[in-house]
Order: sequence, then C-alpha cells, then structure tokens
Amino acid sequence: MTNSLGDIQNSNAIIIFGANPAVNHPVGFQHFLKAKERNNAKIIVIDPRFTKTAAKADLYAQIRPGTDIPFMYGMLNIIFENGWHDKNFINDRVYGMEDIMAEAKNWPIERVADVTGVKADLIVQITKLYASAKPGTLVWAMGLTQHTIGTSNTRMAPILQLALGNMGVAGGGTNILRGHDNVQGATDFGCLSDSLPGYYGLAEGSWKYFASSWGVDFDWLQGRFKDPSWMGKNGFTLARWWAGVLAGNEGEDAIHNAGTNLKALFVMGNGITSTAQTKKVKEALDKLDLAVFCDPFVNEGAIITDKQNDVYILPAATQFETAGSVTATNRSGQWRYEVIKPMYESKPDQEIMFELAKRLGFYEQLIAGMGKGKDFVWPEDATNEISRVIKTIGLTGWTADRLKKHTDNWHMFDEISLAGYGEMTGEYYGLPWPCWTTKHSGSPNLYDISKPVKFGGMGFRQNFGLEHEGVSLLTPKGSAPVGGVQDGGYPEITKENIEAVLKITLTEDEKAKMGANWKVDKSNLIVEKCLEAGIAPYGNAKARAKVWTWADPIPKHREPLHSPRTDLVKDYPSFADKKDHWRVDTRYVSEQTKQDWAKDFPINLVTGRLVNMNGAGVENRASKYLAKLTPEMFCDINPDLAGRYGIRDGAMMWIHSPQGTKIKVKAHYSYSVTPDRVFIPIHFAGVMEGVDLSHKYPDGTLPYATGESANTITNYGYDIVTQIPETKGGLCQISRA
Repeated sequence: MTNSLGDIQNSNAIIIFGANPAVNHPVGFQHFLKAKERNNAKIIVIDPRFTKTAAKADLYAQIRPGTDIPFMYGMLNIIFENGWHDKNFINDRVYGMEDIMAEAKNWPIERVADVTGVKADLIVQITKLYASAKPGTLVWAMGLTQHTIGTSNTRMAPILQLALGNMGVAGGGTNILRGHDNVQGATDFGCLSDSLPGYYGLAEGSWKYFASSWGVDFDWLQGRFKDPSWMGKNGFTLARWWAGVLAGNEGEDAIHNAGTNLKALFVMGNGITSTAQTKKVKEALDKLDLAVFCDPFVNEGAIITDKQNDVYILPAATQFETAGSVTATNRSGQWRYEVIKPMYESKPDQEIMFELAKRLGFYEQLIAGMGKGKDFVWPEDATNEISRVIKTIGLTGWTADRLKKHTDNWHMFDEISLAGYGEMTGEYYGLPWPCWTTKHSGSPNLYDISKPVKFGGMGFRQNFGLEHEGVSLLTPKGSAPVGGVQDGGYPEITKENIEAVLKITLTEDEKAKMGANWKVDKSNLIVEKCLEAGIAPYGNAKARAKVWTWADPIPKHREPLHSPRTDLVKDYPSFADKKDHWRVDTRYVSEQTKQDWAKDFPINLVTGRLVNMNGAGVENRASKYLAKLTPEMFCDINPDLAGRYGIRDGAMMWIHSPQGTKIKVKAHYSYSVTPDRVFIPIHFAGVMEGVDLSHKYPDGTLPYATGESANTITNYGYDIVTQIPETKGGLCQISRA
C-alpha cells in the first residue's frame, strides 16, 4: 500500500479492482464514503459480482474473471489516444512506458469489450471519469492477485497509475487491502520461503549479515542445511506444501526437494482449509508422519484428515493474551498490549516456539540476537532486534518504546494525513515504513518527492541497475526529493559511493564503522548521513513498467487455465509449463489445453468473503451470534441459471470442479451474479464432498456452523511468479442434489 486508508479521503476518484471493502474492510470503508461525501469523489468498481461495495459505486463494470489486464489496457489505449496521460511524469519517472503504449494499441475498445464482457461505452465512460478526476487512487485485493497472471495484474495496476501521474501524491497511489490483521507484518518479517526478514534475498551475504546480527555462527547456520547450495533455494509455498507430500503418487506433479518428500507439518495461525485444493490438502495430511496445529480454536485441518495417530492440537493464546507489534496494511506499526493472561492451558506463540527450539537443540541460537541472552524481555527485546537488523524496508525507527508511544497517543494524529500534533508533532501515526532512524517521521506516502526525505519523501527505488539497453534508469534533473544535495537520480548508497553522492568527506573512524552498503550497515551511519544530506539511502530511479527478467517483461493477457472462452485460448495462451517452481513442477499450457474445459464446465466460479466471517472462519463460526447470520454454506446463483438445471431457491445443489471434486451447498437465488457464474463464500469447513465430519471435533469444540469448503472445488492453477492459487478464475459445473 503506497498511501493509507485515511489518505483515500484526499482522492477525487477511487477505482476498485477485485476488492469488496464494504464487506471485507467495513471500518476502513468509511474513508471511501467520506471521500464521496466531502470531495464528491467518484467510486468505480470492477468486479465479477455486484457487491455491497458496487452498490455504493457511481460506475460499476461486471467484468469476466481473469480479464483485468485487457480492461486496463483498454483504459490505457483510450488515455494515450486522447492525450490524458501525464507526459512529464512518464518522461521523468517511468522506464519502459513506450512498450506499454505499443501493447495498448493491441486492445481497441471492441476487442476489450469482447474479452472482458463489459460494454464498450461503459469502458469509455469509466476511463474518462477516472482520468479526469485527479488525484485518483487505485484499490485492489485478492480478486486481482489470485490468478496465474496475478503478478502481471498487480504490475498492470501501478502502470495505470504511473501513466496518469497518480503515484507519489496524496489521494493517489495503489492501496492494496490486506485480508487479515498483520498480513503485512508477517510478509515483512520473513514468513515467505524465498526471503529472509525484510525481503533480504537468500544470497550468502544476506545469510552472513543475519548470522552476525543474530549472534550465531554462520558455519553452524549453514550446517543446518543438507548442503550449502540449499541455503539459497526457494522453499515450498503455503499454496502447494501438499505437493511436497504427495509427489510420487500417480498423477501428481514432481518435486525437487533433495530426493525426499515432506514428512511433517507444523501449523501456527493458518486456517489450513483456506488453502486451495482442500482435497489434496486432506490427502497430504493423511500421508504425513506428523501434523501439529497451534490455534485458539480447533484448526479444521485436524478434522478433515483421516490420520489416526501423531496429530496434535496445541491450544495457542489469542491476540488479547499476547503483546507486541503488528503492521497494518499501510505499513504502520501498532503496539498491541496484553489484555489478559493466557487462559487455561493455552500458550502464546513464542512460548510454543521456544519449547520446540529447546527440544530441537537450538534455543540458545534462537534467542541470542535479542541482546540479553536468557534475560531478554519479550516482546520488547524481539521488537528492538527487528529494529536493529532490518534496514531494507527501513525499520530502524521501530523501537518498542516508539511504537508504544504511538499507540498510547493515537488520538494525537490526524486520520487523513496521519500527521501528529502536540507531543507527536513531526511524526506520522505508526511510523509507516520506511522509518529510517529513531528520529525519522515515517513515510505516509511512498515515492513522494514533494517532501524532504527526513519527512517521508523519496523517489522510486534504484534496485535494478543504473541502465538497461543503453537507457539510464535514473531520473533526470528536477526529479528528486526536495531539499537534498542531489536534484536528480542517484544510485543506492554504499560505503564506496557515499562521499561522491552525498558530497561529503568521511572521517577514518566513520569509514571503519560503516558496513559495505546501507542494507548491512550495523552502525546505521550511511542512513544517518543520507538523511543529513536529504538523500533516500535506497537511491532515486525510474519506476519500471518493463521487468525484463520475468516471463512477461510487460504484462500480457493470458486466459485462465480453465477458461470459459475456448475461442480465446489460442490467441492468449498460458505460460509454458514451469519446472522446479518453488520446488514443484507446475502445469500451465498443458493443463489449459488438456481438454475443452468450457464444454464440460461452462460456469465461472467466484469466491469471496462475508462480513461476519474471516478467512477459514473457524473462530467466527464458533460464535453463535456470528454463525446465526450465515448458519450454512450457500451458493449465490442467478435464477435463470438455476432454472436451466431445475434448481429451486433454497434447494441443495452440487458444484463440480474440473479436478473431479464436488461440494453440496444450498442454492440462494441472487441477481448479484450473471447467468454464467456462481458465487460461494470461503469460510466454511466440517463437511467434505457431502460427508458430515461433525463427529471428528473434540468434545465441546464443534462450531455452531459447519459446511463444505469452497476450496474443495477451486481449480488447479498457480501464479507464474509467486505461486498464489488461481481461486478467482476457475470453472465449475452444477447439478441438483
């Protein structure tokens, strides 16, 4: 998220792709409505389903799932043809936009209308409204990301904003709505299998920096791997961990995991039934040697499995029984105080991890980086360790004391700008990263060059070389944060170039203390010198509209693996199959062309959330009040579609997937979906392909509502870069139950 929810109140136009904040972010949605009330801001919603957010929109386009890229190229084609783009912004701060312009010409309005299912005149109306009402913000969520081309979707959206000059300004930017509390924090702190905390890569230099910062021996750390080469390899993803168990079974994708399958699974704070391909998840759980689930409520992974032994459910404490920092969707840190002590036998996550580390023999190494050894104070010393170590995204200013002070004085910050007043003057609420030093204000709007660096200003990051194909990637003169010693582009700062870029002379003592570059400089002198000179330590370059190292250097439309438009698959095929994709061979074009999927599965499957539920829904369904609002799993189905299959309102129906799985749900007539698609919520579990699993819950833990899991029928398909599942662009077939 480049800006913040509060900053949306500065917008004059809000365009929302694949998100339903009225339901999924009902508190945050107030900022959208306030922008509408105060600025007469126009809300535009692009979504396959008429949602509660769409009900508040000035313009709504009911797009076919998986066609966001053609829609945005259609917008860009209109923008470029009419000269509505920001020519100066593109010239000064964007690389590769000419390739986007060329591709946009391939998307005349008639073709866009045919591919997306949105009428041509509506696309023109949306484009003209959005392009003319500046500043405009672009919002998205998982409706944009959960596709085989999800990464391209999430590149296309910022490109649209770059073309209009809507980046780095109040009321603009790309505002990505995270699905859960602290998703941003979990990502920032290394809960991904391709990076260390702070998005440090898996290179040996990064490992050595962390080993040194953690106070552990690098050779010991390297010795934890099968051999040194595995230290730099991506691991399995959450989406496809189960492939690591099932590999070798007939019909399963091959894996690349040092010749062994996964044997054990340890789950903390993840609703396992929220993973796509629930039937595969069940098969993998059944085959494991060990499965452990740590949750305040019974994780339904323990319910769907038929495994009889070595399945453990550990009672974890709730957020009210723990303390520490969480990171909001806008990059702001917030301190969470412990409300009550952990009840009964439940333990906080860290105590469970500490006990496990002791038994595995590396507890001393785990806690060494907290500075006080066995006498550390949790969570303050852990927070300060993070502050001390993670430079890449600028967390140096996030000490426990500063975060606590912001939470204690939350009322002393403006809800729109996040700026503090009184005692908190000069700081933004939650110190949104990058927060370069313990005196830095935080950065409310990324890439804003109208502010000095010490008050949150910065250009685009210089992280991809100084030039490409003979063209400079640095910005020209006049495009730099105000008040700095450089008025144009400059490289990221290292010990070697700092004197030349900052126009200073270092003492020998300063040189001796500095690390090789700002990301591994334990002294933080490089960053401090940069702020004194008005320089962002990560450089100042052009944004990349073209990423030459990826499968599609510029975003291209590719039909979903299971497309309802077989006629378009030839023109817009998926990627070539990819070997060793996060350790798993992954099918793309071979799956797409395996058969005419639309012939047997002609209906688009749309999934999403309900306002009273959350993720896998186990804690919500354990509340009789929340469960009463939606006591059973259902399917929103257009009456015309239901009529063709003889399905009555309120009757039970089967939904079948291309993978041969099925779920039994109650039909709910609704005109929110068109006759070519159905909608199901993602929050249920406890029933598997029509079989009630209620008897499997331990005594006293059965939720007030159970039902089929939507992910039992979500289709095979994974993003070409991140491997996020294609849950928003699948197909299904229906029948009467």
